[in-house]
Amino acid sequence: MAELVTTLVVALGLMTLTWLVSLARSDASVVDISWGLGFFLIGWAIYLRLAEGQLWSTILLAMVTVWGLRLSIHIARRNLGHGEDYRYKKMREKSPQTFGRDSLFKVFYFQGLLMTVVSLPLQWGISRPPIAGVLPILGLALYLVGLFFESVGDWQLAKFKADPANKDRVMDQGLWRYTRHPNYFGDFCVWWGIYLVALAAGHWWTIVGPLVMTGLLMKYSGAGLLEKTIGRRRPGYDEYVARTNGFFPGPPKSGESKKVTQ
Repeated sequence: MAELVTTLVVALGLMTLTWLVSLARSDASVVDISWGLGFFLIGWAIYLRLAEGQLWSTILLAMVTVWGLRLSIHIARRNLGHGEDYRYKKMREKSPQTFGRDSLFKVFYFQGLLMTVVSLPLQWGISRPPIAGVLPILGLALYLVGLFFESVGDWQLAKFKADPANKDRVMDQGLWRYTRHPNYFGDFCVWWGIYLVALAAGHWWTIVGPLVMTGLLMKYSGAGLLEKTIGRRRPGYDEYVARTNGFFPGPPKSGESKKVTQ
């Protein structure tokens, strides 16, 4: 229970501060920057308060530190200076007079609660870690696969967009030839890897964390949400869909072509 209380205090405290920043900037998109940062802070809070310096506690702390900071820095570089994300802008337009107040619960505290649930294997894995075994090593290996897909995929996309020659083209190079969402697939692997470490210590019930994250990534806020609108916004995306796996990586399908002009 100490793990859950500590996590709620950290998550909701961070989201309250982030909400205040959003009011000052009139931009709720700052909540996305706090997503990775929140898990980083949760990991350190649990480690400093409840862990006893065990090997796998320290390894898990390193895992979430690298993942969380990289994600927040990447999103900050990508989003700051580009205005409010269309998702939050649409919510603001529906209730402009009350959005600032309502967003504290509908956007910020909601994400804080999601953060609390998703991080369950991290919380118990750090505070009550496994001693040794094959399973935590497999978890670390899966985490490293995920970190590779996420970080390399983000880097490849940023490099692609920075080249003026790629204006009005669909990214289908590098890891993006094998999955339309290497970054989301990477997140998937990261959190199932963390769960395997927790599972090795007997915390099987924390599976709710990666299950919730999987739902977010594949349907509600990640790949699923993006796929609902990107086809309308980017002519030529349908051809990319026809030859490229949606989430899990695989060989390009027949009919693969070069960059698709929009």
